[in-house]
Amino acid sequence: MKGGSLLIKTLLCRRKNIPLSKAARKPKYLYRKKQQNEHEYKAPLKERIVPWLFLTPSLFAVSVMVLIPLVDALRRSFFSAVSNQFVGFQNYISVLGNSAFQLAASNTAKFIFVCIPLLLIISLVVALMLTTFQEKHGIFKTTFLMPMAIPVASIVLLWRVIFHRNGLINGLLSLLDVTSIDWIGSGAAFAVLVFAYIWKNFGYDMVLWLSGISAINPALYEAAQIDGAGSIKRLIKITLPNLLPTLFTVTVLSLLNSFKVFREAYLIAGSYPDNSIYMLQHLFNNWYSSLDVDKMCAGAVMMAFIVFTLIMLLQKIMSGGDGS
Repeated sequence: MKGGSLLIKTLLCRRKNIPLSKAARKPKYLYRKKQQNEHEYKAPLKERIVPWLFLTPSLFAVSVMVLIPLVDALRRSFFSAVSNQFVGFQNYISVLGNSAFQLAASNTAKFIFVCIPLLLIISLVVALMLTTFQEKHGIFKTTFLMPMAIPVASIVLLWRVIFHRNGLINGLLSLLDVTSIDWIGSGAAFAVLVFAYIWKNFGYDMVLWLSGISAINPALYEAAQIDGAGSIKRLIKITLPNLLPTLFTVTVLSLLNSFKVFREAYLIAGSYPDNSIYMLQHLFNNWYSSLDVDKMCAGAVMMAFIVFTLIMLLQKIMSGGDGS
């Protein structure tokens, strides 16, 4: 009825050339709606503070264990460890000119660029193969994840039994009249370290690939199969493009896990192993033992900056440069 009376009033005013007031031109509910949009609902303070109460323990732990030590390491990298005087970039210059740092940095870079592509390719191939064994999925995943459940000390004992000068491999080589190889104390130690890293992290990456593959819509494969696309074409056109987000996650986690291989190398060969497996972690450990805190902090800050830059670069490349 209100709408009908408003329409009659409008027609009468137009016939008599009487201008309508603003209140008569628009219904009142439009003003109410506009007024509600202008004054948006704000949750009470008690409701807004509840999420922060849940986040406070985690924020406190991260601040104490990560953020505060990181800021302190950044500060110490610009000061002398002995006199505590500000020295600017002198610590960074001395670290970059250190021959041990150059050897450790080159070995670490070589290890990363060799291990990560191998690990990604092998784990992806096996994950694609396992998609054809749906019924045996659980058994295979459990089997390949076993290395992650084995303690590091047990793994080191296993490597010593296998790769020792008088170990299993050299015993087999002696049966074939082949000269034994010092797998730990020679350049072959790098291959042993690569094998140990891939063996330990292979199952974890494979499970991540399997989760990415299972997230792909099966209707895409059915439609492609109806159109006559073969298995290779489906892999190239459907599987690999849809695995790009998973590729970024697996690459970043593999990069971070590559710095944890120091435990095996340290327990097998000690603080000063063969030059082929002398990593940045060995160098930092030795600097810490000799109390070269300023050099250690400068090297740690540079390594953190390089890792952060690599992750941001990977994200930029895999997102196609659109920032998504």
